[in-house]
Amino acid sequence: MLIIAGSISLGLGVLGIILPLLPTTPLLLLAAACYVRSSEKLYNWLITNKYFGSYIQNYRDGKGIPLKAKVIGVSLLWLAMSYTILFVVPLLSIKLLLAGIGAYFTWFILKQKTLQNKQ
Repeated sequence: MLIIAGSISLGLGVLGIILPLLPTTPLLLLAAACYVRSSEKLYNWLITNKYFGSYIQNYRDGKGIPLKAKVIGVSLLWLAMSYTILFVVPLLSIKLLLAGIGAYFTWFILKQKTLQNKQ
């Protein structure tokens, strides 16, 4: 199951390099987290990959997450949360719980160091 989840996350992360609405770094980090718990071979391949291994390595080395990934990640988070809170969930307690979860993950993303692009 973790290999499947990691592979889906990897696929979406790769698409995020091309498509502006998908947050690449968080999806690649999720793929790495799934692979590290399920397949050492896939994990090693992912973190040494010349195209997207740098996203994971920058995060692991404490260099941060690109500003674009932060903006897109928080925007998509609140787009999905707002839709769910306003149109899907009828219970006030669940709406408040979802808002709290969204606030926590917004805080978590924004507190991460922002990767500075080298010109």
